[in-house]
Amino acid sequence: MAPVTLFLGKLLGVFCILIGLVMLVDRARFLRLVDGLIRDEALMFVVALVTVAAGLAMVLGHNVWSGGVLPVVVTLVGWLSFAKGAALLLLPRASFSRFYAAMQYERRVPLLAGMALALGLYLTLASFIG
Repeated sequence: MAPVTLFLGKLLGVFCILIGLVMLVDRARFLRLVDGLIRDEALMFVVALVTVAAGLAMVLGHNVWSGGVLPVVVTLVGWLSFAKGAALLLLPRASFSRFYAAMQYERRVPLLAGMALALGLYLTLASFIG
């Protein structure tokens, strides 16, 4: 397996585990932070720039669509990060406020945390074993 795949898998895996744990352990704080982010246009812009940069770096450095599940998952995470960052930059902030409200984010935190933990555990284990 390519060293860049293993590195990105470890990086993304541990990151997802940490985010998932924060979502579960301190749900109220996490929701306050997300609400604050949505309300603060300047902060949203900075997050969008960082997300685009991280996603673009992954896409340019690791655009691998074969060779097993791990490289494809790492590539998908890169593309999704890039797409999310681009959407945050290009779409009006009101769109995200409506989306956040429509998806009932507060009720779905345990599900989203579980998804982050599952992805993180897979990436971490596959990367450290691989």
